[in-house]
Amino acid sequence: MLQQEMSASVRNDFGKGAMRRLRMAGSTPAVLYGAGREPVSLQLETLPLVKQLLKIRRRNAVITLNIEGDSARSVLIKDLQTDPVRDTLIHADFYEIHLDKPRRFTVELVVSGVAKGVDVGGILEIAAKTVVLEGNPLDIPDNLQVDVTDLAIGDEFMVSNLTLPENIKLITPADTVCVTIQAPSVA
Repeated sequence: MLQQEMSASVRNDFGKGAMRRLRMAGSTPAVLYGAGREPVSLQLETLPLVKQLLKIRRRNAVITLNIEGDSARSVLIKDLQTDPVRDTLIHADFYEIHLDKPRRFTVELVVSGVAKGVDVGGILEIAAKTVVLEGNPLDIPDNLQVDVTDLAIGDEFMVSNLTLPENIKLITPADTVCVTIQAPSVA
């Protein structure tokens, strides 16, 4: 799983006017929830935050949030709010997690290779683009490879055929079809 570091400081100003001033000064308000603690209001510098978010881009990532005057915490991005007109970041929500407790994550499937069935005119159809896995956050892979080189026309690649790392449990039903090679249709 992808790991990133971010710096934040505790925010003491609240309300619409204070948030507007904060954003104009180049910071983004945020809130840290979870782990049985009270929510903490934070502020992060907008430019480094946006750069980090672009590196993550819809991937599973554990973020080490270094809070000024507090200890570092392991968090996940829970929600990002953007301005609908200007497409700028307005607010971020982080959720604190324990790295030694299993959690569920949606992991992308990456199809690799050229199927034998496609070489003879078959059509590759991707039925599932993601699977759900459960395990400790740092043990979860960024993606899982689906090698389709041995598939002929009429063959299917099932979720049960995936190679999983140790200590990872598959939550998606094992009989779910990931990829099929269909016979070409008659025109």
